[in-house]
Amino acid sequence: MTPVRAQEGVTAVAARTPEPSVGELVKRASEQLSDLVRAELRTARAELAQKGRRAGVGGGLVGGATAVAYVGLMALAGTCVALLALVLEVWAAALIVTAVLFLVAAALGLAGRAQIRRAAPPLPERAVDGVRSDLDEIKETVHR
Repeated sequence: MTPVRAQEGVTAVAARTPEPSVGELVKRASEQLSDLVRAELRTARAELAQKGRRAGVGGGLVGGATAVAYVGLMALAGTCVALLALVLEVWAAALIVTAVLFLVAAALGLAGRAQIRRAAPPLPERAVDGVRSDLDEIKETVHR
C-alpha cells in the first residue's frame, strides 16, 4: 500500500465517524432534559402518593379517636348535669353545662382555624430539591 492510499484510508475512516453536529448535540440535550423532567415528575408523584397514604391512615385514626372522645364528652356532660342538679334545678344545670361546652367548642374552632391558615401546602420536597440540584448542575456545565 502506498502512503497516499494509507492516508486516504485513514481519512475515509475519519469520515465514517464524524463528530456530532451542534444540532444533534442540542437534540440529545433536549431529549435528556425531557427524560430528566419525566423522572423528577415520577419521583414527585410517588412522594405525594406516599404522603397521601400516610395522611389517610392518620386521618382515620384521628377520626376514630374523635368519635370515642365525643361519646366520652357526652357522658361527662351528663355527669356534670347530674352533679349540678344536686344544688340547682335540672334545667339550670343542663343550661350551664351546655354553655360551657359551646365556649370550649368555639375556642377549639378558632385555634384550629389558625393552625390551618399557618399550614404550608404539601409539596414533594425531595423532588423539588432534585430538580433544583439538576438545574444547578446544568447551569454549571453550561457556564464552563
